Amino acid sequence: MGVLDDILKHCPPSYYGRKKLKRNKQLQTVEIRIKMDCHGCERKVRKSVEGMKGVSRIEVDPKQHKLTVIGYVDPKKVLMRVRHKTGKNAEMWPYVPYDVVDHPYVQGVYDRKAPPGYVRNVELVPDPQITRLARASSTEVKYITAFSDDNPTGCSVM
Repeated sequence: MGVLDDILKHCPPSYYGRKKLKRNKQLQTVEIRIKMDCHGCERKVRKSVEGMKGVSRIEVDPKQHKLTVIGYVDPKKVLMRVRHKTGKNAEMWPYVPYDVVDHPYVQGVYDRKAPPGYVRNVELVPDPQITRLARASSTEVKYITAFSDDNPTGCSVM
């Protein structure tokens, strides 16, 4: 090993040093809720993320106050950039379609401010009692599947 050590002494450190491997970012869809009142606000929101590196597509829906950014971006960086460039209060999109949630009309999940067909995301609700109520228990699932048409051994009263 003496010969190899002598060779490494004469080589610059970049030849035998370790390279840092960069992880490639994954394609992401970032949805942000931001208040837009007019066409000027809409244009300002769109321009705030147009120049970002990795952005593939931008969709702005002023009726729902929603900005959708698709690309190889970091969601936190997109949110911070929108807040900084527009000067408006922005947050991650807090709603999901109501058919995704087990009990969409539980207190804390149902939100009157939500767009039609959407309810508040259960994972974002901080209260554990609401989260427990919004999830179906195993006994509920047993009763639901007992009277299901898909269950061949279920009750055929209907």
